[in-house]
Amino acid sequence: MSTTTDPQGGSFRLSMLLNDTRYRSMTLQVIAAIILALSLAYLYSNLAANLRAAGLNISFAFLGTPAGYDINQTLIEYDSQSSNLRAAMVGILNTLLVAVLACITATVFGVVAGVLRLSNNWLVRKLMAFYVEIFRNIPVLIWIVIIFTIMIAVMPGPRAFRGDNATSSMLFDLFAFTNRGVYAPGPYFTRGIGGADGSIINWLLVIATLVGSFFVTRKVTERANHVQAETGVRPNTLWTNLAIWFVPIIILMLILGLAWEIPELKGFNFAGGLKIGGPLIALWFALSIYTGAFIAENVRAGIQAVSKGQTEAASALGLRPNRTMSLVVLPQALRVIIPPLISQYLNITKNSSLAIAVGYADITATLGGITLNQTGRAIECVLLLMLFYLVISLIISSVMNVYNNAMKLKER
Repeated sequence: MSTTTDPQGGSFRLSMLLNDTRYRSMTLQVIAAIILALSLAYLYSNLAANLRAAGLNISFAFLGTPAGYDINQTLIEYDSQSSNLRAAMVGILNTLLVAVLACITATVFGVVAGVLRLSNNWLVRKLMAFYVEIFRNIPVLIWIVIIFTIMIAVMPGPRAFRGDNATSSMLFDLFAFTNRGVYAPGPYFTRGIGGADGSIINWLLVIATLVGSFFVTRKVTERANHVQAETGVRPNTLWTNLAIWFVPIIILMLILGLAWEIPELKGFNFAGGLKIGGPLIALWFALSIYTGAFIAENVRAGIQAVSKGQTEAASALGLRPNRTMSLVVLPQALRVIIPPLISQYLNITKNSSLAIAVGYADITATLGGITLNQTGRAIECVLLLMLFYLVISLIISSVMNVYNNAMKLKER
């Protein structure tokens, strides 16, 4: 029997692109890339020809025209005369806001429920099982509508806070809970870089300070871990980390002149301060409890994947059950929890598009709803929507994969 081996030298020949294993895989990849490019070019030319035949053309000029509609909750300045691009930016920020809030609270709900599902207390264990089975088996859209409806029916209207015969009052004269949303004191700056009254530059400074504190405390913790590994004694980093977190941000707030605007009842509604609208609360809470039920099962599976010998060893060293869970079990369970957790974060981001059911102006409601209907640019709006959700999903996946790689088991 004869065997085919790669030539050990000689001049290059075209036949070697397929016969020589040193070049064959690259040749096949190049051929596949060319076929894919030609297929995409054909599809694009076919689409362009069909659009021309139908008298249509792809143009994004509509983004510069006035939007002509109002948005009830915005994170940046906006009015009806702002451009469609500005309206889309408002929708993007609203989508990111509810996605970030829901990811945080869903993680809290999921971790707590997942740990309590393994509790030795029969009642607690069954209550958490009831929560998981009820909330994950009913569509999230129904929960959004239920929570929003209950909020409208139960919470008082702004007029209930008016006059001597008021039936409701503000909490600590600072917070008002109404069927239109929650009104709270709103922060703003009286001075600082780029002007006063909540300049974007000032808020960027605050964010940069918090990010810097995060990385500094991380370095302090890493140094403490190194000292503990070398000497067996762990330095006390609690007060150091607290000082790193709070001292710089407090000094910055004093420099910028942080002040608070208290909401006041004017006419038929509250004015001033910070408004957290009812649609945002309903969407936020529904996404949190719905996705938290799925995360709870991921957490339970991760904990059960950790060998019982780890718990027994921690108990033998004198660790209490809560310390064993937080210091021994959960850090090891993260290797199992994080991969499915990424999918749950992606689901939260995409499920936020259901906000249109309660009138929350996310990117789907603005760009994919009102703007699309007013301009008739369905293809362009859908393409931009697809691009937004694709980019956000890829960013979430990339960040979580980096964290997953940091938590995975490293061989020595």
